[in-house]
Amino acid sequence: MNREAIRKMTQQERLQAMENLWDVLTSEGTEFDSPLWHQEILASRAGNLEKGNARFVPLGELKAEK
Repeated sequence: MNREAIRKMTQQERLQAMENLWDVLTSEGTEFDSPLWHQEILASRAGNLEKGNARFVPLGELKAEK
């Protein structure tokens, strides 16, 4: 399937295709390594927590701030 075929799909068809892909990927039992950039972000956030420069915010409180 190419991009043009995907563009011709309805939103519902695209979502169903994504669900099907995810089901196949997760059912194969293959583990994926996180990309390096993801590990770097997590390390940075952990460092911020350790230094007291970050805090956990409940989702409801975060939504209320917007």
